[in-house]
Amino acid sequence: MKLSLISCVMFLCFAFTLEAVSADWPAFRGPQGNGITEDSGFETSWDSDKNITWRTPLPGPGNGSPVVIGDEVFLLCAEDQGQKRSTICLNRVDGSQKWIQTVNYDKIEETHKTNPFCPSTPASDGEHLYVWHRSAGMHCYKLDGTPVWSRDLGEFHHIWGGGPSPILYKDLVIQLCGPGERTFLIAFDKKTGETRWQSEIEPGGSASDKGRYVGTWATPSIVNVDGKDQILCPYHTRVVSYDPQSGKEINFIEGLHAEKSDLCYTSLMISGETAVILGGFRGPGFAFKLGGKGNTTESHRIWHTGDLQNPQRIGTGVIVGDFVYMANADNSGSLECFSLKTGEQTWKLPRSENGPHWASMIFAEGKLYATGQKGTTTVFEPNPEKLEVISINKLGEDCNATPAFSNGEIFIRTGAAIYCISDKKSAKN
Repeated sequence: MKLSLISCVMFLCFAFTLEAVSADWPAFRGPQGNGITEDSGFETSWDSDKNITWRTPLPGPGNGSPVVIGDEVFLLCAEDQGQKRSTICLNRVDGSQKWIQTVNYDKIEETHKTNPFCPSTPASDGEHLYVWHRSAGMHCYKLDGTPVWSRDLGEFHHIWGGGPSPILYKDLVIQLCGPGERTFLIAFDKKTGETRWQSEIEPGGSASDKGRYVGTWATPSIVNVDGKDQILCPYHTRVVSYDPQSGKEINFIEGLHAEKSDLCYTSLMISGETAVILGGFRGPGFAFKLGGKGNTTESHRIWHTGDLQNPQRIGTGVIVGDFVYMANADNSGSLECFSLKTGEQTWKLPRSENGPHWASMIFAEGKLYATGQKGTTTVFEPNPEKLEVISINKLGEDCNATPAFSNGEIFIRTGAAIYCISDKKSAKN
């Protein structure tokens, strides 16, 4: 009897722990880095006055997304033209500020006006928060804001600024540093910040004398291939696979090179043994089979779209079943669906009320959420045959950041504020 009671208590504690972990949104594009959440209870209808639990103004704009750990929300924000770069912790219940940690940088770093100086998303293992401030360094904090370690990796230059976010693997923090002439992948020890390994510099730059732009703003992914973990890193002309423990290159696959520019904004979309990467500035995209060694372009590439045949793509889409759903960054804010197996388009909405999409798409409770630069989110069904819109939700503020979905609440960061969207009432009310 006692054994049975103890077993029940242990099971309940274990179940509660799993629920708590699953409810977190600890990094860019969620727990698995794929834009998919297993949580439930999310609203599909809101506006600036409806289903808003709280709205907290921010000291500056930013394209970096919020992350949610337990009862706290974290995000990055820059002021004074990037000379102040802050990590902000908010109370999840009412949006009030709990702490702020600011890194000062005495130079004005080059960027584009549409990409403010804190474009990355933090990553957390539930105990620490890892933050990439580009030329202002890599930083680790305890969740109460206590600094743990910092690393100065030198300056990074690109006329359009930065973008990649850190990812975590076992005892490592992995960061794609760039874009610019100094573009490389690096792994830090989570506890000490010491460099475990660093890849070779990926040849590239920001612009040539002919105005030809080069760069990657993608966030890497962790995949398991034949029982072994790999890091997939999208650069501006190819995707490279690395051994996460040693940093040794396993294979690479080419296909993002374009006549006009070599650009990659989206992260990888992965389903089973298939991955998809899409180039920027109307550049090519392709699908490929995971695995292999060396140059696997001929043996593993499944399909490839031609140069200048695609819309502008910045945010990353979502794979549902055998189809890819994309929210594009062209001026019309088009939405589309295409086959994972062939790359052939099955439908396209040429123009949406969202405007261009810089945020990545999210899949929650069987529905897709596409947030555009106008602060409008279209919620629709993942139907490969036609677009089925559920709702169109307007906040009336510009937005480039990907929403965070956690435990029935949606967190959207706009240029002026961060919103918590749910049917719950804020403690402020």
